[in-house]
Amino acid sequence: MTESEPVVKETEYGKPLTYDKNFKGPIKDRSCTDIICCLLFLIFIVGLVVVAFFAFKYGDPRLLVYPVNSNNEICGYGNQLGKPYLLFFDLVACGRMGMGVFVTGCPTPQICVAACPTENKVIVSLTDTVNDLKYCKDDFDAASSSKTVENILKDEDCAAYWFKSQPLINRCVPSFLIDVLEKGKNLATEISNSNANATDANGNPYNSAVMEGGLSVYGTFLKAKEYGEKIIEDVVTAWWMILIGLILAMIFALIWIIIMRWIAGFMVWFTILAFISLFGFSTGWTLYQYYQLKDTDQSFHIQFSVIQMTMSKPKLFLAFGIISGIILLIAVLILLFLCSRIRIAVSLIKEGSRAVGTMMFTLICPIFPFFLQIVVIGFWLTVAVFLASTGRNQSFEFNNSSNYKYPNGTYDYDKIKGATSQFFGQACDNTSLSASEFCSFLKNQEENFVLYSQIFNLFMMFWLVNFVVALGQMTLAGAFASYYWAFEKPKDIPAFPILSSLWRCFRYHLGSLAFGALIIAIVQMIRLLLEYVDAKLKGKENPVAKFFVKCLKCCFWCLEKFLKFLNKNAYILIAAHGKNFCTSAKNAFMLIMRNIVRVVVIDKVTDFLLLISKLVVVAFAAASSYFFFDGRIEFLASFTPSLNFYVVPIVLVTLGSYVIASCFFSVYEMAVDTLFLCFLEDLERNDGSAEKPYFMSKDLRKILGKKNVISPSDKKEF
Repeated sequence: MTESEPVVKETEYGKPLTYDKNFKGPIKDRSCTDIICCLLFLIFIVGLVVVAFFAFKYGDPRLLVYPVNSNNEICGYGNQLGKPYLLFFDLVACGRMGMGVFVTGCPTPQICVAACPTENKVIVSLTDTVNDLKYCKDDFDAASSSKTVENILKDEDCAAYWFKSQPLINRCVPSFLIDVLEKGKNLATEISNSNANATDANGNPYNSAVMEGGLSVYGTFLKAKEYGEKIIEDVVTAWWMILIGLILAMIFALIWIIIMRWIAGFMVWFTILAFISLFGFSTGWTLYQYYQLKDTDQSFHIQFSVIQMTMSKPKLFLAFGIISGIILLIAVLILLFLCSRIRIAVSLIKEGSRAVGTMMFTLICPIFPFFLQIVVIGFWLTVAVFLASTGRNQSFEFNNSSNYKYPNGTYDYDKIKGATSQFFGQACDNTSLSASEFCSFLKNQEENFVLYSQIFNLFMMFWLVNFVVALGQMTLAGAFASYYWAFEKPKDIPAFPILSSLWRCFRYHLGSLAFGALIIAIVQMIRLLLEYVDAKLKGKENPVAKFFVKCLKCCFWCLEKFLKFLNKNAYILIAAHGKNFCTSAKNAFMLIMRNIVRVVVIDKVTDFLLLISKLVVVAFAAASSYFFFDGRIEFLASFTPSLNFYVVPIVLVTLGSYVIASCFFSVYEMAVDTLFLCFLEDLERNDGSAEKPYFMSKDLRKILGKKNVISPSDKKEF
């Protein structure tokens, strides 16, 4: 430090930044950061490849669609060859579980049959004989059994009833359910006509009401299937119109970003004045009503369920007047004390619009991370499905292949060991185990491996998604930092700022990106674990445990939000200065804390403007699609398609426009955040002298009362 340079005092949040004559924007001569985390990330990627290889080699998703009987044998294969359909002994027991039956399975015996039942039949233990038991388990022979019909039904060795059925996804579904769907018949009437006087395994009778309640879930499923087919038909019919609507939403979002530089100030100040005017009117009107009614005895009654309340009208107006007055006072004080900071926020938002307009290709940047996230999530889902089918694939192979059986039908466990040892290694090749012990051991090993693989696959999905988000943020931060630190804009902006920033990310900072993404992924896994624990505690009488779980969920939600905010600012400083993640995160945190009021104002004003902007784009797309698909635009009426539900394309255009608006305005938000941190650095590093001129725009200098002694763009300021 030379004698002419002032001494910078260290504050509670670190020493303010000092002038660096060599810093002219994002540093080009930098070194690799967080190499250890980069290597760890690559090792985990290799682990994911190994898990995916195992899943793709030993899994078969088609087996998840094929029906499996209670012995875990796939219908239509192996021992069940020629029996492609699945029959449930007690459909009502399945229906009682509601939609949970599609997750946990049906709690009733299931057998494979050659054909679905062609008649309605109820077994009556007093009159029917074992010859009437048509559908029984494979290992049970009703004709040679010494059990009575009553005991056979009680032990669920045979079906107590069945309906005339039709195959649906290779499952036997009662025909009257399909008739209800296709012909609009009444479910209760159809059940009554089917002579359904069945009993469950405990002998409890099934009357029409019980049957209707238990089987209604299947009607819901079939109805959903019908609606799904109609929705797909509408999408196929109107796909090109939906695409045009999304393109129009994209163009409108682009135009809105460009004009934000002119309307941002108006939107902010108009909203503030409207807010103050609204609460000013509310305060005056409610207090006026109080003075008009204070000498009267007017009241009114409010009833909530069993609670009844009587309230005095004058006191109610007084309460509302006081509340409105307090809010008005707070708003006025905030406006008085934070007026200059709000002006800074508006100026930075305008500058962000100029930056985006100067580097239009930044608007394309979110498209690539968005598709990469879709690829990552799709890959995770694919591997998860293949992993889920690995256990069934092994069961299919052993249960349905004669290669692992003796001629009498018993299993050759030596062959099974040989086939499985290629994956589980010597742990499965333990000849000291008995046949049953070995099968139990093998099943546990396989289930544990699949479970751990699913957890690892899920963790990698979180890590990779956050890595892609970090890559997009750092790339944009590098480009916008190049814009800010260009003294003469756009003359001094380097060529291809986006590609240069992307190259620096891949060349030097993969480890830092992986480090930040890892922290978020760990917190998200903990939050997922807490959600699982919370779900397990539902219905349990343990309020203390529930309270602590709720508190932990809230704390980790706040922690994730804070870490995402800190990570984004760390990526901005990494992009500008090329330091490692921890150093950049610390510097960003200290810089923010030294300017905490400005940060809060900028953040909230930006959030408000972006919310309004998103709503405008989405409202434009939704209204346009509504008027078009409803046939209200006369000169386009000839193009309006005939649809089952015209709301389908409207919803798709609305959701799509929200995604598009979020992508576009995420660029805008990153521009404002990057310019803001650079602005804070500029204030601390420079003083406006000829040696240390400010890089901020003329508007910002005017708001702050700062001047550059000599500026090529401003000539000379006095």
